[in-house]
Amino acid sequence: MDWLPITKSSSTWRIQPNFTDYQKICADFTWDTVRSELDGLPDGGGLNIAHEAVDRYAAGESSSRVALRWLGKGGQIKDFTYADLKAQSNRFANVLRSLEVGKGERVFSLSGRIPELYFAAFGTLKNTSVFCPLFSAFGPEPIAQRLERGDARVLVTTERLYRKKIAALRPSLPKLQYVLLADSDQDQDETVLSLPRLLDAASPHFIIPPTDPEDMALLHFTSGTTGKPKGAVHVHNAVLTHYLTGKYVLDLHPGDIFWCTADCGWVTGTSYGIIAPLTHGVTNLVDEADFEAERWCRTLEEQRINVWYTAPTAIRMLMRSGMKPREKFDLSQLRLVHSVGEPLNPEAVVWGEEALGMPIHDNWWQTETGGIMIANYAAMEIRPGSMGRPLPGIEAAIVHRNTEGGIELEDQPDCEGELALRVGWPSMFRGYLHDDERYRKCFVGGWYLSGDLAQRDADGYFWFVGRADDIIKTSGHMVGPFEVESALMEHPAVAEVGVIGKPEPMIGELVKAFVALKPGFAESEELRLELLGFARKKLGSAVAPKEIAFTGNLPKTRSGKIMRRLLKARELGLAEGDISTLEES
Repeated sequence: MDWLPITKSSSTWRIQPNFTDYQKICADFTWDTVRSELDGLPDGGGLNIAHEAVDRYAAGESSSRVALRWLGKGGQIKDFTYADLKAQSNRFANVLRSLEVGKGERVFSLSGRIPELYFAAFGTLKNTSVFCPLFSAFGPEPIAQRLERGDARVLVTTERLYRKKIAALRPSLPKLQYVLLADSDQDQDETVLSLPRLLDAASPHFIIPPTDPEDMALLHFTSGTTGKPKGAVHVHNAVLTHYLTGKYVLDLHPGDIFWCTADCGWVTGTSYGIIAPLTHGVTNLVDEADFEAERWCRTLEEQRINVWYTAPTAIRMLMRSGMKPREKFDLSQLRLVHSVGEPLNPEAVVWGEEALGMPIHDNWWQTETGGIMIANYAAMEIRPGSMGRPLPGIEAAIVHRNTEGGIELEDQPDCEGELALRVGWPSMFRGYLHDDERYRKCFVGGWYLSGDLAQRDADGYFWFVGRADDIIKTSGHMVGPFEVESALMEHPAVAEVGVIGKPEPMIGELVKAFVALKPGFAESEELRLELLGFARKKLGSAVAPKEIAFTGNLPKTRSGKIMRRLLKARELGLAEGDISTLEES
């Protein structure tokens, strides 16, 4: 590797990390021990996510602790204590009861990051109904697909979003019985109701009914390259993973202020923007507004953020802005920065060390895993470009599919193959709603096959190579787009890169890179040739791109992943497929 490992000595720790002895903790680990650190419902009533994240802290001295600090787009700030959050989520649970919404029935949300979203999430879970968040930027068609496939009974949204995206859909969604408007004081009709009115009339007292840990709790939709969106089913037992990763990966401690920038419409925004921090009783910052480099850095300073969880897109945008945050803002309280959404290029990890005073910790997981599976930890060496090492209780392997439909495990270091996880972790998805066959195909021989290609080095660190369907076959070589993107990111002119394989009769596919430049650099033939030579020197002629095109912006999902397959479709004039998760430009 060209990058040196980054370490932090014990003398520089401001707080002793929760996770300091990887080998010992992994050797002694059991999920039963994690379960013993949670409360469980009283009188043997099972396990409910909302109780572990809210109600167990809404008593005694911790009841007055701020659970949510909400920053509005207009500059307003609202604090909600754990006692407030318990009362408001109880009110929402009672609203569902009054509407005769029962166990297992789906309650969808379509909104920005507004307080009512969090009341609805925990109130839904308390009622043993199923919470399903959607991106507010979705268009009518992807919204209709998800509401229909998810058997939506209730939708929480706003007046503007209802008028713009939902009202015309109602005739095609006969199962959608109620729409609750979070910002309306008046009912529009007998099915489109004012949520503030309903909450005001509801009791702040609610007893969570017995909840089996395997009861369905969350439904997250994920898009593939073809076909309709898949609804991944998660259960209340997933809270064990949320809690454990909050402890060992996010390294949360009492008194911390935590900020996850992810929208709740994707799984990170729910697992780590709603649930995980509150299972540790910390203050969870919620920012309604979208990214703006200087405002985000000011928020880190003014809100005294200790642990920050963001996306590679935001980090690259900060890098692209040319800002040096530590020179302008006091970030002395910031202890740990994490990134997720797509692999973090090595240059970005090192940039964090220089610009933020600490490396950025990458981690890997998927909608289907429900929580972080592989991570870089606060007290461990970071190898820039690596996704890190598996969480305790998670067995990860590199496998190869054989012609008989089975798999073979790769036991040699640095060999490339598909990343697989041994089944059985608590937040593993339990199905794709209404698609059992598709779900079964994800598993072979007791392993979940992720569809991601990776390598594992001799020390157990995993390195992302690319999606199996992104791999480029060129002149007999298998080229991972991420490797090429990371190399080009090292050039001082480059802000972002997306790499695809372009069909070429002689060599199968040629490697083509789409490059967005940093401010101060202009597109030119000279720069294009310079980048081609730079990549060839870094990667060799077999791997380096043969073509480079400049672009103002790369198509990305709202979770920050560069949509390589969309780049490829546009390059080849193919159908774009499902673009419901495409970030608006």
